[in-house]
Parts: sequence; C-alpha cells; structure tokens
Amino acid sequence: MSLILISTLAALAAAPAPARVIPAPAATDALRVALDDATIVAIYDGANTDDIETGKLGATKGSTQAVRDYGAMLVKAHTDARQQGRDLAKKLGVTPTPPAGRASAEAHAAAMKTLRAAAHGVGFDHAFLEHEIAYHKAVIAAVTGTLLPAIQNAELKALVDRVAPVFVQHEKAGETLLAGIGK
Repeated sequence: MSLILISTLAALAAAPAPARVIPAPAATDALRVALDDATIVAIYDGANTDDIETGKLGATKGSTQAVRDYGAMLVKAHTDARQQGRDLAKKLGVTPTPPAGRASAEAHAAAMKTLRAAAHGVGFDHAFLEHEIAYHKAVIAAVTGTLLPAIQNAELKALVDRVAPVFVQHEKAGETLLAGIGK
C-alpha cells in the first residue's frame, strides 16, 4: 500500500538526527523544517490522532472480533497517549506547531479513503492490518531515530520514551493478526 504518510514518517526516520532537521512532508530536500519541541509535540499528537481514526474504522469494519478488538485497542491506547501529550504540552506551555505543508493530513485522508474503499471481510482486514503494521514501523523509526534525539525538554523526552514501546506492541499485535488471516 503506497501511503504518503508512511513515506513522510520514513523520511523523518532517515533524517540525520544531529542536524535536528527533517525533510518536509513533501519529501523535498529544498524545503526543510527545524525539529523543535513544539513541532515534535504536534507530530506526536498527529500520529496518535491518525491512529485513533484508523482504529475506529478497524473497530467497526473488521470482519472478525479479533480485528475489531485490535482496532478498539488502538483507539484507547492512542487516545490515552494523545491526552498525555496534550496535558504535558499544556503544563509546559508548549503550543504544538505542525510542520509546514501538513502533507501528513493529506496522507492520512488518502489512507482513510483507501481503507474505507477496501472490500469488507478479509480484504478489509488485510488492508487495515498491513496499514497498521507499516504505520507503526514508520512511527517507531521516526521516534527512535529522529524525534527522541531532537527533544530538548526532559519531561517530553520521558513521555515519548515511555510511550514508544507501546507502538512496538501495536506493530507486533498487527503482525500476529495478519499472520492468522488468509491473503
């Protein structure tokens, strides 16, 4: 599945951490944005918000109870993580500042369109789980390779560090479910 958001997150992961710069969502070398805590908070919030929405779709459209439960689990976990980030941003007086261009919003809209159009039953389950696995891999790579090294505030770094293993659990749970369905 070719999703702009996944390539955007992969670009985040591939960006050189010491320079604290990431390719802009359009993935052009000419347009770059500085990674500061306000931008990282916005990226963190957006990643959680996007997965809440896809999780809701999985929770309602999944063809098996296991897929619906996985979707519901994503909604709960990412809602909790997003709220923790918002609470911390408020405490720190940080106003989330999304990267210019907001290509991630366009990519998420495209992913949702693709998932909504996916056939019901196993076809949807397969598309949904593949998306979730790829999404979580990209987020994990971006968090560990780019975002964590760039975070300046210790409390924000602790939050992202604490939540990062949950993304790994979500990826592994998606892989397990995908392995159990027909292709």
